Amino acid sequence: MALRPFPALAKHAGKFTSRFSALPACSPGKARCVRALLRAGPRRTAMGASRFPPPAGAGPPRLPPCPLCSAHRTTSGDAVELVEESLDINLLNNAVRLRIQGCPLLPGGVHVCEVQSHLVILLATTQTVHRLLLPHPARMYRSELITESQMQSVFTDIGKINFRDPSNYYMIPSVPGLASNSVASAAWLSSEGEALFALPSASGGIFVLKLPPHDAPGTVSIVELKQSSVMQRFLTGWMPTAIRGDCGLSDLPISLSVHCLDHDAFLFALSQDHKLRMWSYKDQMCLMVADLLEFMPVSRDLRLAAGTGHRLRLAFSQSLGLYLGVYMHAPKRGQFCVFQLVSTESNRYSLDHISSLFTSQETLVDFALTSAEIWALWHNEENQTIVKYINFEQNVAGQWNQVFVQPLPEEEVTVRHDQDPRIFSQGTETHLDLTWDELKKEVTLAVESEFHSSVTEYECSPEEFWQLQVEFWSKFYACCLQYQEALSRPLALHLNPYTNMVCLLKKGSLSFLVPCSMVDHLYLLSNEHLLTEDDAAIFDDLEMSRDVVCLVQCLRLIGESISMEMAFIMEMACSRLQPPEKAAEQILEDLIANDTENVMEDIHSKLQEIRNPIHAIGVLIREMDYETDADVERGETQPLNVRMNLTQLYGSGTAVNVVCWGVCKIATIRFLICRDLLILQQLLLRLGDPVSIALEAAECTLGALNFLDMGESNLQHLSVLELADTTAITPHKLVSSPQTIVELFFQEVARKHIISRLFSQPNTSLAETSLNWPHLITAVVADFLPLLWPSNPGFLFPECLMGSCQYTQLQEYIRLLQPWCHVNMGSCCFMMGRCYLVMGEGHKALDCFCQAASEVGREEFLDRLIQAEEGEMVSTPRLQYYNKVLRLLDMVGLPELVIQLATLAIMEAADDWRSQATLRTCIFKHHLDLGHNSEAYVALTQNPDPSRQLDCLRQLVVVLCERSQLQDLVEFPYVNLHNEVVGIIESHARAVDLMTHNYYELLYAFHIYRHNYRKAGTVMFEYGMRLGREVRTLRGLQKQGNCFLAAINCLRLIRPEYAWIVQPASGAVYERPGASPKRSHDGECTAIPTTRQIEILELEDLERECVLAQIRLTLVRHDLSTAAVAGSSTPEETVALLVRAGLFDTAISLCQTFKLPLTPIFEGLTFKCIKLQLGGEAAQAEAWDWLAANQLSALVTTKESR
Repeated sequence: MALRPFPALAKHAGKFTSRFSALPACSPGKARCVRALLRAGPRRTAMGASRFPPPAGAGPPRLPPCPLCSAHRTTSGDAVELVEESLDINLLNNAVRLRIQGCPLLPGGVHVCEVQSHLVILLATTQTVHRLLLPHPARMYRSELITESQMQSVFTDIGKINFRDPSNYYMIPSVPGLASNSVASAAWLSSEGEALFALPSASGGIFVLKLPPHDAPGTVSIVELKQSSVMQRFLTGWMPTAIRGDCGLSDLPISLSVHCLDHDAFLFALSQDHKLRMWSYKDQMCLMVADLLEFMPVSRDLRLAAGTGHRLRLAFSQSLGLYLGVYMHAPKRGQFCVFQLVSTESNRYSLDHISSLFTSQETLVDFALTSAEIWALWHNEENQTIVKYINFEQNVAGQWNQVFVQPLPEEEVTVRHDQDPRIFSQGTETHLDLTWDELKKEVTLAVESEFHSSVTEYECSPEEFWQLQVEFWSKFYACCLQYQEALSRPLALHLNPYTNMVCLLKKGSLSFLVPCSMVDHLYLLSNEHLLTEDDAAIFDDLEMSRDVVCLVQCLRLIGESISMEMAFIMEMACSRLQPPEKAAEQILEDLIANDTENVMEDIHSKLQEIRNPIHAIGVLIREMDYETDADVERGETQPLNVRMNLTQLYGSGTAVNVVCWGVCKIATIRFLICRDLLILQQLLLRLGDPVSIALEAAECTLGALNFLDMGESNLQHLSVLELADTTAITPHKLVSSPQTIVELFFQEVARKHIISRLFSQPNTSLAETSLNWPHLITAVVADFLPLLWPSNPGFLFPECLMGSCQYTQLQEYIRLLQPWCHVNMGSCCFMMGRCYLVMGEGHKALDCFCQAASEVGREEFLDRLIQAEEGEMVSTPRLQYYNKVLRLLDMVGLPELVIQLATLAIMEAADDWRSQATLRTCIFKHHLDLGHNSEAYVALTQNPDPSRQLDCLRQLVVVLCERSQLQDLVEFPYVNLHNEVVGIIESHARAVDLMTHNYYELLYAFHIYRHNYRKAGTVMFEYGMRLGREVRTLRGLQKQGNCFLAAINCLRLIRPEYAWIVQPASGAVYERPGASPKRSHDGECTAIPTTRQIEILELEDLERECVLAQIRLTLVRHDLSTAAVAGSSTPEETVALLVRAGLFDTAISLCQTFKLPLTPIFEGLTFKCIKLQLGGEAAQAEAWDWLAANQLSALVTTKESR
């Protein structure tokens, strides 16, 4: 079942060659099993017990929205497996197995038809007929455009179908004359929606069973079409066989086909009597009988023998009409006859013989017919699959074209004594219930369990143990081969007439036939076919064509003589970056030494036939070269809906698998050609022919193809690492199987480029041509290979590997390119550096990044890498490159490498002070992060930008303070930066909490280190004043006293005439950075006063402030409740607080220091005495507390007289 494709927009430029090879696709997955329990009534035993070979086939096209979609089926007994495949969309629930219990399917008993609202599946078994109605995709998805990468298959809800619905199910009655051992059937839908089933009659006629339309009432009717009558016979009652005069068994139809018309259907039956009969269902009459023996050599034995192996196929063309293809089977030979149905005015029909084609002795499995070609599938005597095709109109000689089918693995595997027999290799079968590791574990346990159960001796030598292991693992390998051979054996051919796609239907998978290039075709062609190859079909120059054919024959002789060990020598030389010509020379010496069949003489004689060997070698190498110029961007010329649908083209996992298998096949073949060509050139050098130029070209081609072959190693798709410096790919929404890196690249990156290029050609119309499969797959592969070819300017493949975290494969890719590829060398160095970063080898990464810098501005990838982002400063290309790499190293967390690279980049920015400032800032930052304080200071002083320099200085101060590395901060010289440092520290000191940060102490040490004692004293006096105002605690008063003492010490170190400091006048406040502005009652900011009263404080003033601070501390120690007000109190206020606390001696000392009157003291003392006189015992006890705080020895006491 194939969707009707979109018409093509442009034909692929270039000559199309009709040579094909088969590529396997992934298996469809595990089918859901739906069992239809249909109990048949009493029937003849012979029919119920019939067994037929497992046929297979595919259905007709289906409408969008899922183009290039097909469904194929296989049957076995009473089970039929239906699988829907799409090349554009990943289908969910696309496989189903139906089982109709006790009712084996008839050969050809499964037909898929399409109507506007449904997909209809017609099933014909030995006892029943069924009609299954499935929703049409156009009804499942209302939108014209499909934007997701997956969608539900039409089989998703097949389990909801009622298989016993009387309107869609009928049990075939016991009809007299119905052939009990039918080997053919046919089914179709009429224009009215009726389902019709054709079954052969033993009399040579055909029974047609008709089910009414599914949406209209009606009854089932049965009609018999006979040769002898045109009268309709509704089989409500039956005449005996003798009365009807039936013919013998030789008239039994063995192959049926139907051609539907608007209101009629032509039924064609090929019978055992070698005659072809044509009926009209509408008129119920036989319109034509043709004896096919008239078109083939006939012997008496053939005429008398019943034809049991004949096949019939139809092909219809709107312009040419109806074609009939008949395969006539005869002992030890076979013949294809192609006819065209011709009608006359009197409604008579005849066959116009077009061609007769003879075949060899292979057993025909299936064949397909078009209006120009025959495709045939055979099995030979060795039970190997052979696929051939022929153009019956143009090929007069009757020469069949060979299709190169994927071979099965080797039957025997050589296991050396130094190898473990338990060697696993993951193949293409990926739809498993177990993971790969779980499967390996279970297989190992099963084989070893069998091994231990069979070994009876408890002890054996290592050699015996190894031999037994090889024996048991060889048995397991043989079972795997049998299983793989059964699954990979083709059962049928599927030819889509709308896209010319040819597929091989297998039990376990589906293989697509794709065109083969001229070079691959010549190399793979067998010797007998190569000798008959038309030289004119290769090149226009016939002499050059003959030279190339002779050259390929020489390569074939070399390739067939190379043993596995010799082939391994060349592969290892390429892998180890050794000169391939040395390996070719060694292989040539081995070939000469082991030449027992005179192969060298045959090669030498063939070389004598080549007129110009150097020219022939050059032509062959140019045919294998995919080097192109840079891609030219083309504008989108198609409508939006067309472009949206084209975005899904070849987007499914199946299509990706097919395309990448094609690339892998090409790479493998080209590698073998280049290997054999190098060996042949070594032979030519021995013979004296100058072929050095061609030798160098072949070496480069060999290296490139070795990389392509490497790229197909199986790797699991890893998660995407999104880095800002690299184009990231979109993560998979659906990953149905492990992917190779080439599949990943095609699906995520290359496919969009290819489809855009193919369908963005100007002056093309969507309705001009169809999506022709051979042309389109050839164009896709041809455009895909240049994207992989390392010698081209594009760098998409390594970008995809990096974005997909395939670091090991990317390193191997770059390593293989180094000896010979001189394109994108800088880009490769950059990618290698990225790999080293991931692997933790930072210094190697830095070396690679530095090497890549020399190619900036010359390579497209590096130019894209250095594109300035929005808001980024634009500089020279190389400086932009360094900035990108610095950001990458910074993100990874390698500050030492950042410093090295930034130091190197400074030399590039000699004339750009802005870039220098950026780089110096970068160096400063990372030196500071690493704790390199001295180096950070040097980088700071060398920064040419004053604003950046000030920022770095501010950061240096903060970081060193946080790290408590104050000695380094104090001792730096700060040339021309002294005031800035002081300003920074002062701003921080005034902006942060006094008890948690020590910026004042740092500033004090800073000035002391530079012998600036007055500023040091000023700092400590300010510190003390703020402590008194802001930290009103005992600890704050203690620190205040220490600060005043430190300030006094600083002024005493200065000459008396300079021992003074400046203090803002009383009432002024310090402006602290970051403090919120003062606002008036209406919210407006108040104006900052422009003039301030300045007060000069001398040493005596500081000493008085120190005495006041000590007295406050004494007061708070005596009464902690006074701490909240004592810190910023004036001397007068302090005296009042002292008197209140009873500290009269301390109050007198304070008054004497500040020359205050003693009146408040005596008044307070008098008040205390009066209170004591009037108080009781409690007042007297309290009095001793404040009396104890004064000096009692100074009081005069007398004895009280009674």
